[in-house]
Amino acid sequence: MGVRERKARQKKFLRQEILEAASELFVTEGYEQVSMRRIADRIEYSPTTIYLYFKDKSELLEQVCQEAFSRLSVLLKRILEQPGDPVERLAKGLVAYVHFGLDNPHQYRTAFMMPKPEDFDKSKYTHPNSPCLQAFDFLRRGVESCKASGKLRMGDVELASQTLWCGVHGVTSLFITHRAFPWVGREQVIHSVVDTLILGISERAK
Repeated sequence: MGVRERKARQKKFLRQEILEAASELFVTEGYEQVSMRRIADRIEYSPTTIYLYFKDKSELLEQVCQEAFSRLSVLLKRILEQPGDPVERLAKGLVAYVHFGLDNPHQYRTAFMMPKPEDFDKSKYTHPNSPCLQAFDFLRRGVESCKASGKLRMGDVELASQTLWCGVHGVTSLFITHRAFPWVGREQVIHSVVDTLILGISERAK
């Protein structure tokens, strides 16, 4: 590996380290209370280094959210574009969604659960090409595949898609925020919720 490639990789790793530290601090200490200096202290770099990657805290928050949505999109795309039964494929996608949130709790909470500040540009997340709506679109397309195969009981694809999202977001949020609850078993609950959601929208519920 050459010097240029090594520096590029180090830069990428440092940027990721900044994002991970920021998402954790935003969740644990609150966005308004976290400064760029606080983030720099967490990763043991100077604030000047942080500003080489992000112009301000608002942009840093935006990038944490963008990356979370983008990574989720890649995950869902890989699953929902596989061949096979569309209902089973959709179920796998929903389970993967929950595991994504549990594997990345700080990023998930920052992107999906944390109230955004007033100066946060929410319009970027309502644009059709935004990572946020792209992630949701893969879920919608999974539902559309079920409908095309005649396996969707709910006629409204948008309603069915939002219903599924509400369900998996709910179980993801509960596991992240209520880890001390005496769950009967994390995987048991996840699959029970997903099976119930799938049953609710599929022809099997007739």
